[in-house]
Amino acid sequence: MERLLIVEDDMALAGVLTRSFQRRGYEVHHIPAWEELGPLLQTVTPTRAIVDLKLAGTSGRSGLDCVRDLSAHDGETRIVVLTGFASIATAVEAIKLGACHYLPKPANSDDIERAFGQTAGRAATPVGHRPTSIRTLEWERIHETLADTGFNITETARRLGLHRRTLARKLEKRQVC
Repeated sequence: MERLLIVEDDMALAGVLTRSFQRRGYEVHHIPAWEELGPLLQTVTPTRAIVDLKLAGTSGRSGLDCVRDLSAHDGETRIVVLTGFASIATAVEAIKLGACHYLPKPANSDDIERAFGQTAGRAATPVGHRPTSIRTLEWERIHETLADTGFNITETARRLGLHRRTLARKLEKRQVC
């Protein structure tokens, strides 16, 4: 039986995922924050994990910290990172830290289970030319700097040369998850 860990602070989404994967035969464990990971790993070694990138109330810790710790605990754990606003920077870091896949929300249980099953990259993935907008480039730079500063808004604003309130307004329009 697969043991699934869901690290998600959105209780409604966590409940939906829990029920869906239990119906599929998984033993499901849920924690809403990074702080609860260490104690859980003392009693359970998950074979699969779904990790939200941005976790509320985790004293500056993100889902990337969970990915790192899960991989260090058991390198065989298949980890899928979910996020509401994907960026290239966090996708690359998640894979480097041990995630097997990175999915933008909304993702359903079928998408997640399919991601668990992908064991290799697909060279047949279409490479298309999609021009990147200035807004997308700006957002990726903001998100990359946020990740580099451990999601510290004041330090991110300083590094980007923005006023803190200006950065806060930009983040309100497009939340980091």
